[in-house]
Amino acid sequence: MHVGTIMESRDATFFESFFPMKDTHSSSSQPSEIIPSSITPPEQTKHTHEHVTKEDVSETPRRSKRQRMAKSFSDDFTVYHVDDTPKSISEAYASPDADYWKEAVGSEMDSIIANGTWEVTERPYGCKPVGCKWMFKKKLRPDGTIEKYKARLVAKRYTQKEGEDFFNTYSSVARLTTIRVLPSLAASHGLLVHQMDVKTDFLNGELDEEIYMDQPDGFVVEGQEGKVCKLLKSLYGLKQAPKQWHEKFDKTLTSAGFAVNEADKCVYHRHGGGEGVILCLYVDDILIFGTDLEVINEVKSFLSQNFDMKDLGVADVILNIKLIRGTIELGLHYTGYPAVLEGYSDSNWISDVDEIKATSGYVFTLGGGAVSWRSYKQIILTRSTMEAELTALDTANVEAEWLRDLLMDLPIVEKPIPAILMNCDNQTVIVKVNSSKDNMKSSRHVKRRLKSVRKLRNSGVITLDYIQTARNLADPFTKGLSRNVIDNASKEMGLRPM
Repeated sequence: MHVGTIMESRDATFFESFFPMKDTHSSSSQPSEIIPSSITPPEQTKHTHEHVTKEDVSETPRRSKRQRMAKSFSDDFTVYHVDDTPKSISEAYASPDADYWKEAVGSEMDSIIANGTWEVTERPYGCKPVGCKWMFKKKLRPDGTIEKYKARLVAKRYTQKEGEDFFNTYSSVARLTTIRVLPSLAASHGLLVHQMDVKTDFLNGELDEEIYMDQPDGFVVEGQEGKVCKLLKSLYGLKQAPKQWHEKFDKTLTSAGFAVNEADKCVYHRHGGGEGVILCLYVDDILIFGTDLEVINEVKSFLSQNFDMKDLGVADVILNIKLIRGTIELGLHYTGYPAVLEGYSDSNWISDVDEIKATSGYVFTLGGGAVSWRSYKQIILTRSTMEAELTALDTANVEAEWLRDLLMDLPIVEKPIPAILMNCDNQTVIVKVNSSKDNMKSSRHVKRRLKSVRKLRNSGVITLDYIQTARNLADPFTKGLSRNVIDNASKEMGLRPM
């Protein structure tokens, strides 16, 4: 195993002064003895001590009599000192990788010019243009080698003034839960899944505001040094850039007959003649779910005509989502069965004298795997296990209702959608919800949650069922359990070896 440590240069200097790195070019594997510079060698210390006067005794530094051991890292660890990313275009052009950085800068400028991002013009009187800077990054492979050199021209957003350079910055982004639900549905309905990437996505947005920007370093037009760039399109770094990009994408798709999902505004679908396609946008990544390859290729062609796209083919790694090292060999597997949404809710009432709020957890499965889960501290105080369980169930039902709305607006899902089965291991809660009496001696917050759960039950959104604690998949989200219990619950949630 190799552990990479990235640090600033000053930290690296401090680090190396105490723990020198192994010279990888040396043929000897033996670590050199470390003698801090502030310590006098033994023979010199002996000679100096003979000349120490009584007045100097109190000023003599105290030495440790412990035997000094040579320090080194074992072969299991490798220290990487990564601090050569240029901070400016001048640094990039003066670095050993100058040719690669020049190519990256040229590619970025080609995209900007081809997109008609700005025009050079006189600076209006009283106008203070927005600044810009070059950002550089090395895209690394999992093994640490360099895959690509990337350069991006970014507007200095901190110089923008609200009401002048921007008004609204809100932008929708697909929920990660949606990104798990859709592959689960693909497994249940036999859909093909492809992926595309939008190159320079934020450059596609149309600007509503009039924004002027300084000419970028390295590309100031000769003879027009005093002029500025009037932005015609959005640019990375602008506060409204994500919003403008999403609006442009939304307008493009809806004009082509795609409908927007009401539960997640970044999901689009088009269905007809036995064929259907679903698109999911996550910033610049697009997942395409289709009934056949022909309809997918048709959508790809449409997108490529409107945006600069990169076809990634069949989806493999979605949105670079990877598992944090303990379960690196495991992954969520959606078998497609059962093709119904099912929920589990649980709570662990105060189990520690230092705790004042209970812990809740829920998990929803679809198509044989988990699609949504959460573990969290409750925001209200509860006075019993029943109140804690009811509060957890109410929060889980909020997610259940949203998931139902998401599925309702997808044409591939069979209608009507049955009530979502919510599994709870507290029988008192189930009795309270099914009863019409309100004789609880609880706070108004708990009573309000009881009414909310009853409303969803009576309207057919959910149905409650008792489940033994040992079979409740939400149990591991609320408390520490044995490894055997965790493993069994993980399997039930679709976690399998890759």
